[in-house]
Amino acid sequence: MSDERQAAAWGRIGGLTAWSRNDAEIMTGAAHRGFRAKFEREVDPEGILPAPERAARAARARRAYMLGLAARSASVRRKKTPAVEKPGVFATEVHRHARPSS
Repeated sequence: MSDERQAAAWGRIGGLTAWSRNDAEIMTGAAHRGFRAKFEREVDPEGILPAPERAARAARARRAYMLGLAARSASVRRKKTPAVEKPGVFATEVHRHARPSS
């Protein structure tokens, strides 16, 4: 096994061990709090909104962000998938996982 592959294997072992011994809040809590805070600052930069309103707006902004990511991801996947032509069906109507018949 190459040094690079061995290092990757030990990294995976270490990561899985850490996740097996710790609660998810310990492992990702700070990152999640920071991610949510980013949207709260975005929707209320002066911090003047009541906390429930700021949280509701931040949740909508976060949802819009995630939907945008999903749309861009789907667009990239569509571009990577070759169009499959079937008689009587437009290429845009064919499911992206369709396989050409042999």
